[in-house]
Amino acid sequence: MRNWKKIMVFGAIGAGAALIVTGRRPAGMALAVGGLAVLASEHPEKFEGLLEDAPDYLRKGVEILTTLKTIGERLVAEAENRGIEAAG
Repeated sequence: MRNWKKIMVFGAIGAGAALIVTGRRPAGMALAVGGLAVLASEHPEKFEGLLEDAPDYLRKGVEILTTLKTIGERLVAEAENRGIEAAG
């Protein structure tokens, strides 16, 4: 892959991730998917295995996000309890 394509692919994926993190989800997803599409067009053989394993990756990703959500909810509840104790 030529240097300009590498810059374009990784720039699009990185900018997409940054937009997703900052709350601009539709634009971020569009950029990230565009970068991944160009990368897949350059290396289709490598993406075949990825597509076959996609359900496992998605399941693991959902488990991680669920765990992070639970941890976040516990932190919020603990912060609220400490705030109530400090005020009372």
